[in-house]
Amino acid sequence: MPQTDANNDKTNNISQDELVWHDQKVPHQSDAELERLLLEGISLTQETAQPPLRSFKDGDDDENNDVLSGGDIQGALGLFAEAAQDMATAGVELGLGRHFACADFCNQAAEKAAQSVSLLRFGRRSMYDHDLRALGALVGAPEEIQEEMAILTPFHPEAFYAGTPPEEADEVINAEQASSYIQSARRVLRWARAIVLNA
Repeated sequence: MPQTDANNDKTNNISQDELVWHDQKVPHQSDAELERLLLEGISLTQETAQPPLRSFKDGDDDENNDVLSGGDIQGALGLFAEAAQDMATAGVELGLGRHFACADFCNQAAEKAAQSVSLLRFGRRSMYDHDLRALGALVGAPEEIQEEMAILTPFHPEAFYAGTPPEEADEVINAEQASSYIQSARRVLRWARAIVLNA
């Protein structure tokens, strides 16, 4: 593809591959740089499907499980970034006194973190019915992470609003409870981060 050099009006023949190469980042960036890029807001949509048959045993070391050949690292990183954004929003909602919204974003952050592990391990999101503990088991989360996820399960809006009118939602959850939900969600994110960012 001919290009003209503005300094001396000479035409250069540069291939498309050469142009793309100059725009790419160095392949070995630091983990801190990768995490910064993730937190700037990557958004991906992914279809939900059943994971391939694979079971995780209690003795599995989650951080060192092999990623199946169909794993989607780019999708996993993008979805983990969305989980991190939801975590930040949960903190904002807590500060504004919107306690249910805080709990809801904690629920979403935990779900996206677990689904990022599913994308990495299986190449697709795992099917589940808003039971975060069950999702954790599907993607091989250790028992203590499944327990943290179970704490956040009731805050899916569809389930929560079934028993609580929306106008009373923030009165049902106090600031101390909402703060504890943030801690649960952070533990889930730390577990997923160790897997996704070290893949």
